[in-house]
Amino acid sequence: MKRLFSFLKYMLLLGVSAFLMWYALKELDFQKMWAELKEADYAWVMVSLLMGVFAYLSRAARWQMQIKPTGYNPPLRNTYNAMMIGYVANLILPRMGELARCTMLRRTDNLPVNTGFGTVIAERIIDMVMLLLVIGLTFLVEFNRIQGFFLGLFSDKYEHLEQSISSFYWVLWAMLVFAVVLLVVSLRYLSRLRKNTYFRKAVKFVRGMLKGVFSITKVENQAAFWGHTLFVWLMYYSMSLVVFYALPATADLGWGAALSVLLAGTLGMAAPVQGGIGVYHLMVQATLLLYGVPKESGMAYALLSHTSQTLLVVVMGVISFIAGILHRPEEVQEQPAETNKEPHELKR
Repeated sequence: MKRLFSFLKYMLLLGVSAFLMWYALKELDFQKMWAELKEADYAWVMVSLLMGVFAYLSRAARWQMQIKPTGYNPPLRNTYNAMMIGYVANLILPRMGELARCTMLRRTDNLPVNTGFGTVIAERIIDMVMLLLVIGLTFLVEFNRIQGFFLGLFSDKYEHLEQSISSFYWVLWAMLVFAVVLLVVSLRYLSRLRKNTYFRKAVKFVRGMLKGVFSITKVENQAAFWGHTLFVWLMYYSMSLVVFYALPATADLGWGAALSVLLAGTLGMAAPVQGGIGVYHLMVQATLLLYGVPKESGMAYALLSHTSQTLLVVVMGVISFIAGILHRPEEVQEQPAETNKEPHELKR
């Protein structure tokens, strides 16, 4: 039953991606779009791919720095391979990559999955903060041009929010009451719960995950850590910019337009569909329309940018998967002292 549910979920998301891609292409003149792609200067696309490689290597190095404070020290090749395998897994089923990369490091370096997952959560929080900074910078620089599109996008989505705000408050209060009741019951029966095997395992799992989440506060070289973060997002931005030069219709667009495309593309890639397919293309095409780029040229840009980066992830991910399979796991490391604590420490 579980496999059937996973299969149906995969097919549903794949169907959504296919529909969105069809919707993005259905009104386009394919001859014009094909002419744009034939005239493209693919040397700029290759430059964007090289930037993508640097960004992935930097992310892998940053993840390695996050993991080290947990008591494990996987080599860069292992964090890189695990990360790229995770990206390929996300192309198959969204959010599956987080588990895949942690499972891979469990195999190669004995890093507990819950601790690894905690570091991934911290990574996602950092990405969210950087995205908020990109949103703020984009609206500051390009507000007059993009306000209608993005504000309309969010207002359409939440136009009925006022009608349901009272329901939201009721749900919030219900959740709060439930949390308080759960806390009171847990404290009342804590002595019994401590003796429950499943409870102790759950506590151990949560501890390990939180250890991964807060590992960011214990990174030895904070300057290098945040330097990697800025470098990764600079590469993302530069990748959006240099692909402009590949097409005659976008070659004259400036750095402000690249910010808008970075924002639109990031939001599109965050959609819960395989690789952002369809959503990314619609978002980027609509954004480029604001700068006077025809639909066909905007779609040609989206296809060049998205397809090239997706192929890069697939190629690098497959190589990493093969390397990970051929890699012989090193001798199991000793568990850090904190993870070997006895259950009686739950009494603290």
